[in-house]
Amino acid sequence: MTGNRTEGNREQVTGNSTDQDEADGELVLFTIYYLLFPVPYSLFPTRRDVSNAFSGSSDERRVNLALLGYGKMGKTIAALAPQRGFEVRLVMDVDVNAQGQCITSDNFRGVDVCLDFTTPGAVVENIRRVAALGVNLVVGTTGWHGRLEEVRGIIESAGVGMVYAANFSIGVNLFYRLAQAAAEIFSDFPMYDPYLTETHHKFKKDAPSGTALEIKRQIQSELGSRDLPVTSVRAGYIPGTHELGFDSEADTIILRHTARGRQGFAEGALHAARWVVGKKGFFSFEDVLSPREMLERGNGL
Repeated sequence: MTGNRTEGNREQVTGNSTDQDEADGELVLFTIYYLLFPVPYSLFPTRRDVSNAFSGSSDERRVNLALLGYGKMGKTIAALAPQRGFEVRLVMDVDVNAQGQCITSDNFRGVDVCLDFTTPGAVVENIRRVAALGVNLVVGTTGWHGRLEEVRGIIESAGVGMVYAANFSIGVNLFYRLAQAAAEIFSDFPMYDPYLTETHHKFKKDAPSGTALEIKRQIQSELGSRDLPVTSVRAGYIPGTHELGFDSEADTIILRHTARGRQGFAEGALHAARWVVGKKGFFSFEDVLSPREMLERGNGL
């Protein structure tokens, strides 16, 4: 059974940049790369290289997708996918795929990668059934990471590939690196108390968010005995904000990531979908965004 598929049209706004704009943009890019990825300057990709790595070049074949979950994220991915060189072959929302019974070889014929944005209660069974069909996965559903080793075993036993993340936003994953660097710096200054707040729309079911839990997991070791309290807010229609703070009697230092919409998450999920084609193994999105992977894709290696 399949649900309705939508393909949205998005206006492309382009303009001519001056040579100075290009130079300034590449200088900023090089600076960010040097801070986050300590690789030789001569190996830095250009801005065009990085853009190509994420958008997919025109000579790459179309990748056929199945979407499990057709909520806000599913709809955003379905609308963006054709513009990025993908074809959405199958869409199944939770209500037509209870207990995963519609994940069959007939429904998944011709599918290269399945993207799951469903619910914590459904995702593990979905993974099990999709992997059994020999189809690779990208999983953006949160709330299941307590069963990480169980899922790793499913993927490795089936001999398929899977990329998972609490958050597929490119910016959030760079934010993880900034958070790690900040925690390391503040580890020598115990007068600063760390804290983490996350704010999302009222429809988000899990709290704290998977992103907040991932930030805490990545930096807790740098904080030693200091606890990192996490505060969650669910209100209105906020796409997502994560704030890491370090507070002392004298001052407060804050790192903040604010999502403006869901397209950034969809771009990252589609990038992971193209990356995982033909691969076997259990990967985090951090593996996809490693400096070596970025350089190889940016330079066509």
